[in-house]
Amino acid sequence: MSGQFPASVIVGAAGGIGSAVCRRLAASGARLLLVGRTSDKLDALAEELRGVNPAGEYLPFPADATKSAEIDAAFAKAAEAFGPVHGAANLVGSILLKPAHLTTDAEFDDTLTLNAKTAFYVVRAATKAMTGGGSVVLASTVAATIGLTNHEAIAAAKGAVNGLVLAAAATYAPRNIRVNAVAPGLVKTPLAARITGNEAALKASTAMHPLGRVGEPDDVAACVAWLLDPATGWVTGQVIGIDGGLGRVRAR
Repeated sequence: MSGQFPASVIVGAAGGIGSAVCRRLAASGARLLLVGRTSDKLDALAEELRGVNPAGEYLPFPADATKSAEIDAAFAKAAEAFGPVHGAANLVGSILLKPAHLTTDAEFDDTLTLNAKTAFYVVRAATKAMTGGGSVVLASTVAATIGLTNHEAIAAAKGAVNGLVLAAAATYAPRNIRVNAVAPGLVKTPLAARITGNEAALKASTAMHPLGRVGEPDDVAACVAWLLDPATGWVTGQVIGIDGGLGRVRAR
């Protein structure tokens, strides 16, 4: 890392990947606005991060990322508390494994809202707040670029995220705002517990990943933290696969 991080807003901070990102940033003395729906989890995370590095600043901010006004309020709070915002990561998302013909309108709408709309709200709020340049990192998935059965809804939503990355990277490059995404394979998080907690499903998924295992939250967090670091100031418009080779390599 390149020393102390400027201020960052982490949306979905208390999730499996979000909390791993926060721990990595805290180790470098970050100033973090921790955004999520559950106050108790955010408070516990802030206390944990103070134990990781008491030199940093960790401010919980309960908010629903599916409501654009609450995302706007989060970035306003970060600017008020820390001054200029440099980093933003949206790690909110969902997993819906159903074929299209079994997916209801409500399920599809929820998938689009949790994945594509939250990403757009974060990009819009972050680019308003980043008066001196910065880095925005979004969450995509390997399923948006390869065909995986029963992934129609999530592939559509994360495909929108990939398009957003490219367009926003082009729009905001003149302001030195970088926009990138990470695209994981299956990661052992609470969100994926229905898959990773099923022995047969976990075995099948492990076999799909050429490196012979599914991901850990810190596998993804390492790349998110790297993209947020000002030292990666020449990286933009990228969707980086953190997937054990699933998106590019054929397993034996």
